[in-house]
Parts: sequence; C-alpha cells; structure tokens
Amino acid sequence: MTTSPTPPVFRKTKLKTRMILTLGLLGALQTVLIGGFAGFYLSDSLYDEIGQRALMVAKTVAATPAVIEGVRERDIDGLNRLAERLAVTNEALFIVIGDAEAIRLAHPDPSRIGHSMGDDDGDYGRKALVDGQAYVARARGSLGESMRGKAPVVVPATGDIIGIVSVGYSLQQVETTIRRYNFVLYGVVGLMLLVTILSAIVIAGRFKRAIFGLEPEEIARLFREREATLQSVREGIIAINREGMITTANRAAYETLGLPPEPPLAGQHVLDVLPESSLPAILESGEPDFDREIWLRDRQMVVNRLPVRQGEDIIGVVASFRLRDELDQVSRRLTRIQQYADTLRSQTHEYSNKLHTIAGLIQIGATGEALNLIGSEVSDHQALIHLLLEAVPDPVIAGCLLGKYNRAREMGLRLEIDPDSRMSDLPATLPRDQLVSVLGNLIDNALDATLAKTGAGGQVQLSMTDLGQELIFEVEDQGAGIPEAERQRIFEKGVSTKNGESRGYGLHLVRQFLNQWGGSVTVDDVPEGGSRFTLYLPKTANGRVYP
Repeated sequence: MTTSPTPPVFRKTKLKTRMILTLGLLGALQTVLIGGFAGFYLSDSLYDEIGQRALMVAKTVAATPAVIEGVRERDIDGLNRLAERLAVTNEALFIVIGDAEAIRLAHPDPSRIGHSMGDDDGDYGRKALVDGQAYVARARGSLGESMRGKAPVVVPATGDIIGIVSVGYSLQQVETTIRRYNFVLYGVVGLMLLVTILSAIVIAGRFKRAIFGLEPEEIARLFREREATLQSVREGIIAINREGMITTANRAAYETLGLPPEPPLAGQHVLDVLPESSLPAILESGEPDFDREIWLRDRQMVVNRLPVRQGEDIIGVVASFRLRDELDQVSRRLTRIQQYADTLRSQTHEYSNKLHTIAGLIQIGATGEALNLIGSEVSDHQALIHLLLEAVPDPVIAGCLLGKYNRAREMGLRLEIDPDSRMSDLPATLPRDQLVSVLGNLIDNALDATLAKTGAGGQVQLSMTDLGQELIFEVEDQGAGIPEAERQRIFEKGVSTKNGESRGYGLHLVRQFLNQWGGSVTVDDVPEGGSRFTLYLPKTANGRVYP
C-alpha cells in the first residue's frame, strides 16, 4: 500500500500554521458534533418531558371524581368550568373532555363542543376508548401544534370506559425553551471553539520552540545528514539517554568494540553491553571527560565523554572513542621521523665541522695531525658501532642510540654507554617504536639537564641489562638534580623543569607506556650531582605477552 504524498500547497505551509489549522479544524469538528448531539438530546428530552407531563395531567384529570360524574351526567357547563380551572392550574394549553363516542363535552372554544374530537387531528382516541390505554400524541389542531396526553375516563366501580380526556401543551412554548437553551449551548460551543484555537496556537508555538524553529522537512534533512555523518566518522560513537539506554551507535562503534552488527545496540542498556562502562557515572556527575586512556574489552582506547544538557538537566551522554593503536601509529611515525632527522642533522653538522678542520690542517701542511684526527674519529665510531652490534643487535634501538651519541657530540657532551651493557633478549612482540620513544626522551632530558649545568664537556651515562624477567635501562646525567617533592609531578602532562612552550610531554609519554605494559621508573640522586632515571620494563605486559 502506498502513501499519498503531501499536497504541495500544504507542504509549503509553515508547521505552526499547519498545526493551528489541523488542531483548530479538529477542535471545531469535535465541538460541532458534541454541540449537535447535545442540542438533539436536549430537544428530544424536552419533548419527552412535555409529553409525559401532558400524560400525567390527563390521567389525573380523568381520575377526578368530578370529571367522572360530569361525563356520566353529561354536565357540559360543569365540565367546561372544571376543565378551564384545571388547565390554568396545570399551565396547559387546553383540556378537552369527550364522551364514549369522542364527542366533545368540554373545550376552550364553545363552538367546538358537540363535535367529534377527530376534527382536529383525525385521532378519535381509539387507544383510550377501546383499549383503555393512556398515551402521548403530537398533532396540530385548532389551537395549534401541541403535545397531547390522552387518558380514558373509567368508572371505578364497573371499569366501564365512559369518556376521554385530552390534555395539550403548546409546542411553541417547547420550541421557545429549546431556542433559549440552544442559545446558551451554542455560546458555550463557540467559546470552546475559541479556546481550542487559542490552545492550538499556544501548543504550536511551544512545539515550534521545542524543535528550535525547524520545519519537518528540515528536521528530516538534518536527521539524514546526522546519520550520514555518524556513519562516516572513523571514531566509534555511542550515546545514551538519562536511563542509561543506548540511543545511537555508529558502524565504527561496532567495529572498534568488536561487537556483531546484530542485535542492534540501540534500545539496550549500556551496562548490559559494556559492563565496565563509566557512562552512567558521567550521568551522575555531569563532568565531561576528555582524552582519557582506558582498557575496554581488552583494547586500549582513547575516550571522550560529554554530558548532553537540556537547560540545567542532564538528558544523556555521548562518548567517542578510538583504538590507542591508531593514535600511536601516527605518534610513532612522527617520533621516528624526528629521530631520523635529529640523527642526520647531528651527523651532518658534526662531520661538516670535522671536514673543515681536516681541510684546514691539510692546507697548512699539518698532514700528520689531520691523519691522527681521522684515525681518532674512525676509532671512536668503530668502537661504538662494535659495542652496539654486540650488545644491542636490534637495529631500531641501535640506530636510536647512535643518533643520540651524535647529538651529544654536537652539543659538546659525551654519551657514555656502559661496555657491559646487553640488550639482546628483547621480546619479539615488544613495540620497538614505543621503547625507542621512551628511551630517546630519557636521554634527551639527560643531555639537556647536563648541558644546562656543566656546559660543554659534560657526560651522560647509559647502561642496559636484560638479565632476569625485566629489561632495565639506567640514564644518569650531571644536571642540577630533581627535588624529591617534584619527582612524581614531572611525569604529569604539561609539567616540566624547562622553560618554554610544548614542554612537559616526554616524561608523560614515558609514564603512559609504563602504565600500559606494567613497568615502572625510579628517580634517584647521583652522589657527584645529577639524577638517575631507572626504567624497569617486564618482558611480559601485565602478566601477558605483548599484544
């Protein structure tokens, strides 16, 4: 079955106008129907009431002993006086009394006396005279249209029917009463219609404000755009309402959380799907949470959680999340590129100076000194390379150390690597990029601290060991040292002992890496002056092999 499209004219009409017209017409229809039914019921009730009143008076008059006696004796004068008095007493239009042949014995118009009662409406009162029934009839007679009650005149002793009494009430009076009631009724109906229209205007205005003044077509377009946007975002997005029920989840959320596409997440409680979720806590606190690193369904993620407010009330929470690995890939690539650039720059600068020196010595004829300088340079690098090849067979870590060695020489410092160091038992699944980033940050901090304290000529010492179940790295500098009260704060994001912007992130990355893999770091003073950072990294992460 197809749905007929909305007429173009109606579709172009503003929503508020449409609502006012719809609600107004609906209210008018209801009011007219209710008013019409009330008017019909009122008219019918009044006619019935008048008829019953006429019938009751007719029965009463017919049972009056004076009427019975007057009909038996055919006392026309007495019956007319009695009928006139009873008509005035009961506010009736007329009271007509006839004999057993329906011949009038009493009538408001004397000229009608002695004539048949059938002259008025053709009803001779057969039900009353033959069957002995009292009944109500509506007819137009010589005194106008009336509602009549007719009852037989019965002799109590014998039960013989000797006459008939007809009591009439003018319908003009009834219609006047109906018009009076209808005037009030239609006034109330009109007032109800006005109230309905005003209510429709108020409701339409509030509804319009509730949807931010948008038209239905605009809402539909925004909804489609929202769905397309949610599905195109690479980050997983989940939204819950104030009861904790999931209202929105995009495709990336299923993929990131490793959930099957069926059944849909929408309509389920968030704790039924993700028992470890902290979204209900955000509902309670109302505090947003940005860039929080968490473990969820055995995956490390970076999560942003933001409460949704309507006025002062929190009506839900929206969370966006993505795997930490995706961010790490970018970070690792940038770190690697930076390290390569630093290494090349250091080597270029250093060897440029060496070449200029050697060229100068040759130009002044000091060839012996030039040869000694070349031999010394080759000897130093050969010794370092030989040490790295034996102690650190991993090319990524060895390349990092070689780059830091060259950077230290460019700064006028020495990076001394303990000849007894060994780092060959590295787990195959250990992320080398993260380890290089952590080790490079510790060495860079040590070089900067040493240069700031001693100037050119200072040295930084590095020792490594892979004995036992842990990888241990020690980086010792000749800097000013770190006060004990600051040794925990320096691992917080943005906290640094150096001046300038973009500081305080290196040691924070170190702490994040250690928290992720269950490692630790200690900071101690060196007796000769400076600090010693000792990094302990288990060969398994939190009791499990590195993922």
